[in-house]
Amino acid sequence: MMTKLKRREIIKRLDRLPFEIQIKILDLAEAAAPSPQKGVSGKKLLRFAGILNADDATDMTQAIENGCEKVDINEW
Repeated sequence: MMTKLKRREIIKRLDRLPFEIQIKILDLAEAAAPSPQKGVSGKKLLRFAGILNADDATDMTQAIENGCEKVDINEW
């Protein structure tokens, strides 16, 4: 566990770094730290159970496999 003294020393050293380096270190710290789980409990999702029929599920699967994530820049 990190002590308050170590935290203060880290902050002092960070304050002496150029701003661009501080931003990179912040990005690294955010990437390394586990993010809290976000979402909805299973109980709240139970009301949706069974509303998707097999044909709709097949259509959705085919759309995903056919590249629904592609963007047509000329479409706009």
